[in-house]
Amino acid sequence: MALIEAAAAAKPAGGAALDQVIIATAGATIVTALLVWLILGHRNGRTPFLTRAAAFAERVSGLPPWAALPSGLAAASLNVALLGMYWDISLHIDIGRDEGPLANPAHYLILAGLYGIFAAGLLAVTLPKEQPGPAAVRITKDWYAPVGGVLMAAAGGFALTGFPLDDMWHRLFGQDVTLWGPTHLMLIGGAGLSLIGMAILLAEGMGARKRAGRAPSGTKMIAYRRVGLMGGLLIGLSTFQGEFDFGVPQFRFVFEPMLIALAAALALVAARLWIGRGGAIGAALFFLLLRGIVSLLTGPVLGETTPSMALYLPEAILVELAAAAVLARRGPLTFGAVAGVLIGTLGFAAEWAWSHVAMPLAWNDALLPEGLVMAVVCGVAGGLIGALLGTGLGFSLPRPAVARTVAIGSLAAVALCVANGLATSGPEGTAAISLDDQGRAVVRVDPKDAAEGAAWFTATSWQGGGLRVDDLQRIGDGVYRSPQPVPVSGDWKTLVRLHEGRSLMSAGVWLPEDPAIPVPQIKGTDGKARPFVADHEQMQRERKDDAPAWLWAAAALVVLAIALSFLIALAWGVNRVARAEGAGTPPSDGARFRRTAPATSATTPTGAAT
Repeated sequence: MALIEAAAAAKPAGGAALDQVIIATAGATIVTALLVWLILGHRNGRTPFLTRAAAFAERVSGLPPWAALPSGLAAASLNVALLGMYWDISLHIDIGRDEGPLANPAHYLILAGLYGIFAAGLLAVTLPKEQPGPAAVRITKDWYAPVGGVLMAAAGGFALTGFPLDDMWHRLFGQDVTLWGPTHLMLIGGAGLSLIGMAILLAEGMGARKRAGRAPSGTKMIAYRRVGLMGGLLIGLSTFQGEFDFGVPQFRFVFEPMLIALAAALALVAARLWIGRGGAIGAALFFLLLRGIVSLLTGPVLGETTPSMALYLPEAILVELAAAAVLARRGPLTFGAVAGVLIGTLGFAAEWAWSHVAMPLAWNDALLPEGLVMAVVCGVAGGLIGALLGTGLGFSLPRPAVARTVAIGSLAAVALCVANGLATSGPEGTAAISLDDQGRAVVRVDPKDAAEGAAWFTATSWQGGGLRVDDLQRIGDGVYRSPQPVPVSGDWKTLVRLHEGRSLMSAGVWLPEDPAIPVPQIKGTDGKARPFVADHEQMQRERKDDAPAWLWAAAALVVLAIALSFLIALAWGVNRVARAEGAGTPPSDGARFRRTAPATSATTPTGAAT
């Protein structure tokens, strides 16, 4: 009876309770019904609210109403979702599992933000009464939608789909407490990559204004908008580094320099091409400002663990230097590749130094040479993709065959680096853990050189009301000690974590009993030697071990197929707008485009800046 009562009191380790599912479904249905009512009312002319709101946004921004209102809503929604995401991660690290999805305040910010992105995309699709441009997608005989709006709605829908799929995943496999769970990647990927749809919508809006002979609020204002979008894209791409930002990565260390190089090269190269001189530096400064505010809100203001972040400013300077050296003479693709090499080498060195100042896990020799090679490869791949994005937004993509080859080759290179990073080996050796008279962990490893040259060897404590990550200090041959006492009571979880070579392993110091999973208490401070175990077995205690492997593989493939479809849609959108706007002719899908005015008085260029 006591065990049953304890299990009932414990936080659930599977899917959401039925009452919370019903409440969440009812809320989403009501909000969606209101959105549909507004959309139908606008299309049939019975509800003037959207028309008036869009007209106001047009007066403020100078963009067409179908671009102005959705862009503002999407930008605000993304900021809300970004704060919610980092707050949510910090809550899970500091406190643990939720009582339920509606018991976590950060979830409301995430849901509101993601739904706002989806709604903004639908508004962009709904608002035009005339064809917004040559690339527009025909919905009905006389209803055309801007491509950017379609992609924004797709991004928001992709991210929102992650919520019900996440609950299904928890029911099937338990709560995989990692940011890189397949459904978690849908949530952050959809939000982060919605910036591409927003950038396309801005480019379409600028094109429409130019054709109408009207300049949208001046060159400087357009540059500021572009800086915000590219800086936002850098933030979005950097969310995949979240576990490293907090100091609790569950994947190999080589992923961090690889992800930083990929994000920096893609976003900063695109920024330099689309914005012009100084664009890369502007995007990096925007990243530092907004991402810094989020870190301060998450940590000092909300009282949770403060996430660190990459620096990116050195990489931005390298991109500007590469542009000055090769862009005019060799073109955007060569520029992207050169910038990628510089980011993967000199940028790698700069982030190495920064990690010793601001990151919870300082980079070390264990990253060489593999981490450097992966950073260079993904830097070049990201630079090439960024060049395609930047030229696409400037309506000057390379020939289709060239663009297709570069895109597929770059994505394949990234995929190979990811596959290499995911390749791990099993745990080896033993650890004997005891506490000294001050409560510090003393760890004796066998073999004695098991931690020599390790990527990290830490005492990590979490979910007891905070997070502690301490590098273990060598005090003898095969003997290490934590610099401060480690918690071994209450809700705290404390592990000795070792990442050496391709092995990620850990030894339990203190893990409380958890009847909801169920798992027993682990107290490993008696000085007895015990084998290291695979790190995820203790970091992700909630994962079910009775689910068949084929089911997990099938579910992962379904999520992967959805993600690939989304990426293909983004590539389609960039290509469609670039080709149609660049040529001034519609795609061959039956759409007919009629220019409304000659582009004689526009002063703001729509193409790539130099």
